Amino acid sequence: MRKRRFKLDKTKIAVSVLLIAALLVGCSGGGGRGGASGDGPLNVSIMTMYYTPEPPGKDNVVVKEIEKRTNTKLNITWVSPNNYADKVNVTLASGDIPDLMLLDNAFTAQVRTMVAQGALWDLTPYIKDYPNLMKFPKETWTNTKQADGKNYGIPRVRPVEGGGFVYLRKDWMDKLNLEVPKTIDEFYDVLKAFVEKDPDGNGKDDTIGYASFVDQSGMASLGQLQNVFTKTNGDWSLVDGKLVNVNLLPGVRDALVWMNKAYREKLLPEDLATLKNSQAKDLLKAGRAGGFQDTVEAAWEPTEELRKTDPKADFLPLVSLNGYVNRDSGFFGMYAIPKTVPEAKMKKLLELMDYGASDEGSDLASFGIKDVHYKEENGVKVPTEQAKIDIVAQQALGQIFIKYDKYLRAYRSGMPSDILERNKQIIDERAKLSVPEVAVGLNSDTNTKVGTELGKKIQDMKTKVILGKAPIEEWDRFVGELKNDPDLLKITEEINASYQQRISSSE
Repeated sequence: MRKRRFKLDKTKIAVSVLLIAALLVGCSGGGGRGGASGDGPLNVSIMTMYYTPEPPGKDNVVVKEIEKRTNTKLNITWVSPNNYADKVNVTLASGDIPDLMLLDNAFTAQVRTMVAQGALWDLTPYIKDYPNLMKFPKETWTNTKQADGKNYGIPRVRPVEGGGFVYLRKDWMDKLNLEVPKTIDEFYDVLKAFVEKDPDGNGKDDTIGYASFVDQSGMASLGQLQNVFTKTNGDWSLVDGKLVNVNLLPGVRDALVWMNKAYREKLLPEDLATLKNSQAKDLLKAGRAGGFQDTVEAAWEPTEELRKTDPKADFLPLVSLNGYVNRDSGFFGMYAIPKTVPEAKMKKLLELMDYGASDEGSDLASFGIKDVHYKEENGVKVPTEQAKIDIVAQQALGQIFIKYDKYLRAYRSGMPSDILERNKQIIDERAKLSVPEVAVGLNSDTNTKVGTELGKKIQDMKTKVILGKAPIEEWDRFVGELKNDPDLLKITEEINASYQQRISSSE
């Protein structure tokens, strides 16, 4: 229930502007976007985001190398993730869309309307001709299909395993003679021991079990613990062939009772309702907290920091709890191509992205040039100082050109080989039982309009129960009202209609 809200009248106006622009550009033969034939380099405009302190410049050595190997001229507009969504809205509304544009949310009302109006290329008939793109998991392509069952973008591929779940201080568990927990009750006992048995050995009562927090819009780092109780990934659970909002399930109630008890016994931070993600991570890096929720490789971040003073420090990602672990959607947005691009050039763009999904193209974008930007050590690419100078990273060009790697979430720069191999094993074990999200990409116009406010209302009640400001009976009363809430009833009707449409379009 966290989808971005848009005003549909403005969207229609924006799409109309785009379609007019498409006709004008089509009549003028491409409007200077660069030809798709001839021996000269193909001019390619791209809009994407970066996660490095600064984006690569136009004269970046790796950009130049990619251009050389692909016979292209890349004009990349880099946008900070902090305001990327706003930039997307403005760009789509303007009608002046780059050749390849990262849509970080492939299912906004604006994108859906553009798809319905024919403003984006349907890539479905073409994808089969690009072998590296075809290596993306089936789920990656399935989960990026629009309501008509077609693909209107090249997914920014991600692995389906290794996503955000619980990790714990393994060295603390070893010190306290605790087994790695497999159930939620065992997990509780571990957190209790972390708080009460002085695992850091400093003689002070200053450790926190789980560095968790919630925010106004959702359960944040407590989200996967809620999912353990519901055995559901996301906001919707498939019950007898129908999608039911997860908050109506008894598992959410059980989760809130558990979390309230954990909060009362000080296993969770006292300022849980105001704590920020960066502050929670600071607790981990300071050696004050025993667990958190994040991707498999992200557990190395606090481990690496702590090992500067404690060589035995070790955060271990758990395989599952109560037999549950989440399975990810296999994508993080998609690169759309507007219909203003001629078909011949569209195919060249697919060829470029196919190169980026190859071993050569992906490694060049993410790691740069061997012996300049990285060195091979025991099969692991170790970045050099030059890589930092030239801004060579998966967090920059690797956001455009990337291959499918099942173990992408196993490795992080600087990680020793034993941690990497352990992470791979964890990912393999998770693959045996991970639960996918059934409602990825499903549409509800009512949810677009009122879902954000309804989600805040639900989360506000959850937070009150966790903090003990409202008894669990208040949640029971609230759920009774929620079952008859006209907005939720309408959202549920529309989500189920969208689900049935997706099933029928895939048959």
